[in-house]
Amino acid sequence: MSVEAAMREKLMVELRPTRLDVINESELHAGHRSSPGTGESHFRILIVSEAFAGKSRVERHRMVNNVLSAEVGKKVHALALNAYAPGENGA
Repeated sequence: MSVEAAMREKLMVELRPTRLDVINESELHAGHRSSPGTGESHFRILIVSEAFAGKSRVERHRMVNNVLSAEVGKKVHALALNAYAPGENGA
């Protein structure tokens, strides 16, 4: 299973989002010194979940990072994250 698919599956199961965009941006970083060259090292995620209601931005990021702990910082070098509750700006 690809890193992207594994992240998508874990987020769907754990946070039950109403919207989930997992965008692989690794090609934008190809050739950079810190890029591992795997083709799955840099991602952007937009996630909308009721689980984020009443949570701060930091708490939301911690929730996602906990779900993706096997990937982030190991297989995934960089993760840009936007996490919203339903009805918030950007959602």
